[in-house]
Amino acid sequence: MASVDPTTVTVTTTSGPVRGRRDGDMTVFLDVPYSAPPVGRGLFAAPAPHEPWAGVRDATRPGPTAPQPTRDSFGTLDMSPYFGPGWQRGDDYLTVNIWAPRPAGPTRPVMVFVHGGGFVAGSGRGPLYDGTAFARDGVVLITVNYRLGIPGFLHLPDAPDNRGMLDVLAALRWVQENAARFGGDPDNVTLFGQSAGAIIVGGVLADPASSGLIRRAIIQSGTGTGAFTPEQAGMVTAAVGRELDLEPTAGTLAEVPDERFVAATAALTGLDLRTSTHHDPLGGITSFSLVGEQQPFAAVAAGQGSEVDLLIGANLDEGSLYLAPLGLLTDTTEPDVLDTAARFHSDPAEAVRAFRARQPSASAAELRTAVLGDGLFKAGTRRMAAAHASAATGGTYCYEFVWRSDALDGQLGASHVMELPFVFDRLALPSLHGPRGLLGGTEPPAPLAAGMHRSWIRFAATGDPGCWPGYAGAGGHVQRIGAA
Repeated sequence: MASVDPTTVTVTTTSGPVRGRRDGDMTVFLDVPYSAPPVGRGLFAAPAPHEPWAGVRDATRPGPTAPQPTRDSFGTLDMSPYFGPGWQRGDDYLTVNIWAPRPAGPTRPVMVFVHGGGFVAGSGRGPLYDGTAFARDGVVLITVNYRLGIPGFLHLPDAPDNRGMLDVLAALRWVQENAARFGGDPDNVTLFGQSAGAIIVGGVLADPASSGLIRRAIIQSGTGTGAFTPEQAGMVTAAVGRELDLEPTAGTLAEVPDERFVAATAALTGLDLRTSTHHDPLGGITSFSLVGEQQPFAAVAAGQGSEVDLLIGANLDEGSLYLAPLGLLTDTTEPDVLDTAARFHSDPAEAVRAFRARQPSASAAELRTAVLGDGLFKAGTRRMAAAHASAATGGTYCYEFVWRSDALDGQLGASHVMELPFVFDRLALPSLHGPRGLLGGTEPPAPLAAGMHRSWIRFAATGDPGCWPGYAGAGGHVQRIGAA
């Protein structure tokens, strides 16, 4: 690295030099392109290499994000730390942000994070995803922006599926070519993500194109069973066509302004994607997901990604995020529990009886939370973990995050996204606290954040989180993180 002045540093990437900023013992590079801007027909094509640029590109300031609807809260809960700044306009948004320790000694492990947001919102600029703590502790942390919504995931007859996931694969190839320039080890890359990002990580793991790109993977509150069938994806495509009043193809959509895509995405809420043979794997919380003839766990069970170490888990009260902030838990009834079970089970009454047998003293609200969280994330997490453990030569480690926030009068608990401030060691972020904050009014335990963050780093460095046994399949060890 060659300094321009004491506060900046310049690195030459495969597309040209970028100038980042020094911040103590780390360097930060923002808005570094890994792929060409997705414009015109390229909006629905596989990602292409970025054209080389002349001169030094400024990487000291954040850049544009993928077009997306405004989504900075869930009911009464402030979700701005998670979703970030929303849509920041500009075409050149297939970029990464990098936090790197100042180079000294051997190369460092690289961790590449894929944000969540229901496949329609979010960016690597979410305040929760600041990589300072990772760089402080010897890791090169990279966050990825990828195509969202209609450009990223709409099933089209004349375009490749899962374009947002193809973006992540392109970013990983960029990392292979450029990690060493930032002090990272291209042979020790861990891909990790949460929610939609975790589902994408599972899709990458299940894709032969990922061979040689990652050494380890972490799936946080994802599912190995979250892909839409082509029939279900086609139902979304038809709905988009009706909303835009056109025949949805890559050719016709290439002429549509981003603003119309964003408006159409917001209008898709409530689509019923159940078919005669499949329930909606994401229970109606989003109209976009990966698309495939088989679920990612099936490819992993068949041996794809078997050489990759996997850390995978979910949170105790996953479903509460989709209920408590909307006031849906306060007056929950037994019919509400049954209706929730019907989203995922062909015999909802039998499913509720099974949940009741496991939690005989649970209230209707607690059962509803459990049924929803299991259907959305936990059941698919178990299947992915078992698939990996059965086929992998690498290690499999499972966790359940159980620390419960007192937010929303204690109803939020260990909800979806609750582990993120602990993984990124970001408990001090002001917007996480207070009446509308994810962490509520009680001071969360800093030692828990330090320990969880340290386990993620140790796993990335060695393939072993360092504090619990490996998972050997159904009934194997699941580490409870945050238990009193």
